[in-house]
Amino acid sequence: MFGALLNYEQKGQAITLHYEKQSVQIQVLTNRVINVFVPLKASEHRSKAIEGNKELPAAFTLNKADDHLILATDSLICRIYDDFMIDFYDKEGTLLCADYRGQRIPRFELSESFIAFIKQEGHDVNDTGSRNHPVQCIKQLDAGDCIYGLGDKTGVLNKRCYEYENWNSDIPDPHEDCFKSLYKSIPFFITLKEKGIYGIFYDNTFKSYFNFGKENDQYYSFGSDDGNLDYYFIGGDSMPEILANYTYLTGRMPLPQKWALGYHQSRWGYDSERTFRELAAKLRELRIPCDALHFDIDYMERYKVFTWNRERFTDPKAMISDLKKQGIKAVTIIDPGVKVEKDYPMYEEGIENGFFAKSPDGSVYVNKVWPGDAVYPDFGSPAVRKWWGSRLQFYTDLGVGGVWNDMNEPASFNGPLPDDIVFTDENRPATHAEMHNVYGHNMAKATYEGWKSLTDKRPFVITRACYGGSQKYATAWTGDNQSLWSHLRMAIPQQCNLGLSGMAFIGTDIGGFGADTTPELLVRWVELGCFSPLFRNHCALGGMNQEPWQFGEETLAIYRKYVNLRYTLLPYFYDLCRECEQTGLPIIRPLVLHYEHDNHVRNLNDEFLAGEHLLVAPVVEQGARKRMVYLPEGVWYDYWTHTAYEGQQYYVIDAPLDVCPIFVKAGTILPKAPAQMYVGEIEDPELLLEVYPGEGSYVHYHDNGEDFAYRDGAYHEYLFKTNGKGELEITKLHEGYKDYPKIVTSYIS
Repeated sequence: MFGALLNYEQKGQAITLHYEKQSVQIQVLTNRVINVFVPLKASEHRSKAIEGNKELPAAFTLNKADDHLILATDSLICRIYDDFMIDFYDKEGTLLCADYRGQRIPRFELSESFIAFIKQEGHDVNDTGSRNHPVQCIKQLDAGDCIYGLGDKTGVLNKRCYEYENWNSDIPDPHEDCFKSLYKSIPFFITLKEKGIYGIFYDNTFKSYFNFGKENDQYYSFGSDDGNLDYYFIGGDSMPEILANYTYLTGRMPLPQKWALGYHQSRWGYDSERTFRELAAKLRELRIPCDALHFDIDYMERYKVFTWNRERFTDPKAMISDLKKQGIKAVTIIDPGVKVEKDYPMYEEGIENGFFAKSPDGSVYVNKVWPGDAVYPDFGSPAVRKWWGSRLQFYTDLGVGGVWNDMNEPASFNGPLPDDIVFTDENRPATHAEMHNVYGHNMAKATYEGWKSLTDKRPFVITRACYGGSQKYATAWTGDNQSLWSHLRMAIPQQCNLGLSGMAFIGTDIGGFGADTTPELLVRWVELGCFSPLFRNHCALGGMNQEPWQFGEETLAIYRKYVNLRYTLLPYFYDLCRECEQTGLPIIRPLVLHYEHDNHVRNLNDEFLAGEHLLVAPVVEQGARKRMVYLPEGVWYDYWTHTAYEGQQYYVIDAPLDVCPIFVKAGTILPKAPAQMYVGEIEDPELLLEVYPGEGSYVHYHDNGEDFAYRDGAYHEYLFKTNGKGELEITKLHEGYKDYPKIVTSYIS
């Protein structure tokens, strides 16, 4: 396509290659990250995911062979041929990734006449024929290759044999395995081979397509409707190293406030001050720990953002203050759509300053969302982000604890936004086609930066839509799921793939957002959900209430058991958040992340790791009271019975309704906390250590759980070591915070 390589030139760590028909660039960012850039639309990178200069000094050689160039770092070898064909090898010379040289041959292709007939009958057409895109890359696919990542797409953990689209979409229908797109566009995936592993981050914000061997099992492809061919080849010796290198590139989740890891209760339909006061009282009366209540769109005046309905909420500041006294934070939803209304300050200010997206003729673009006719803030503009962030003072002055960004795909009720609607990309005009997939990302950035400037606390921001790199600004959830067993099952691979895509602070709506849950489904969901970083029960107006006390004493007791379990494990989850900030490793992890050479876990969809030390095997089938569990290498202890199991075997485990099978790795030193109703109820809780048989070590982190003082050294870091003989050694690695009043150790036998 590009013709013969004519010549090349090197400037620093960037090499420009001149072909007969196109000039391209390869840049060595680090010894394990190489950027491939073809300027089809623009001469510069226009990344929203990557901020700042990520180039690190990296020694490499560049030599001419008979028919190609050889670029070699100390970790990767890149062979570059005519037509800009590129093959990547590891340092031992094992082929990792090769451009596909053959013809595209679909498994089958529908004829045009058949497609026309099907459409005439009113059916959608799932044409699996070859699809060439204006921007695309086709890579060789080898037998045994498994593919992970791409965010919260539907379906199973391993994405091989499936196709997807990146176009942030608010789809109200129950999400099925065949859905090609949902709310998020994270164009990063990891390919695990029989020998070797690599990642690719395709940094293109236009509508994009990924076909992982569905078209033909000899190759996979990724491409877009427009933009540049701009991808980063990411090497590493293991999946954790790939993830560390990707999150070095796009950023890592900042340490959250500790209360954000507690239990959250929410519902679309909590519509009055009285409702929230009664809800808080009920939670405390029934001894269900809770740190946050979420305020959905009903708190606003006619769904206008940055307003409060003073008829149903007569004194929001007093209400929020009273909730705080009970240890409960208020988290308020904010949608991007600003109501078209004369004398409404957000609308008038935005119009006066030109802060809203425009039609090609220069008029402000109007669509419909919850408030009716609405306009869309142009979050790609730094001035708009600053304006929006400053307006968050409306919430901080009331004492609100966090913000929940919703409907930010952006969603619209009067048809989708046309592709030619004019937005801004920092300092230049851009179209909706280019900015759609980063609209939620830019809104999250505006919210995070605004909140941080207004308070001395770590911002708590939730987003529904996002792009690669959004983990720097927000937590996320999987959107409007349903009270379906299939959605409970899907919650595991969805969260695991989000974690493998850099989004570590994630969760699902416990019990399901739409439709009606059942007592059994709610119980099984909270047994899984208590291990999700974002631990929230949320459901929709029009369905049954989903609080645990709605379903009888047995359901309530089991629900309380698992919320309490979460609170006792908060020191462990907080440690995982600290580890994520430092390494990019997620909290919820597929087993393949740590056991990639074990073929039993490469397609394991119904188990996960919480960190490296806990293995969770939730029951995801209606009526099941036993389940098959696979344990990887090593010795594992049943959390409930302390029974020891040898790894690399399957076991049938008893799982009555109140038991989620949980296993602890031998040698684990598990940090726990005393039971409490909310984070901070006990001012200085002691630290409880459960020490399991076997040799092991563990690093524990301790700070005030609220602000950024830890970045100036205000934290303690401990190293715990056990020799497997009932002896525990404690060393302080860093001292900058107050000591625990007491460290209590118990030995599991």
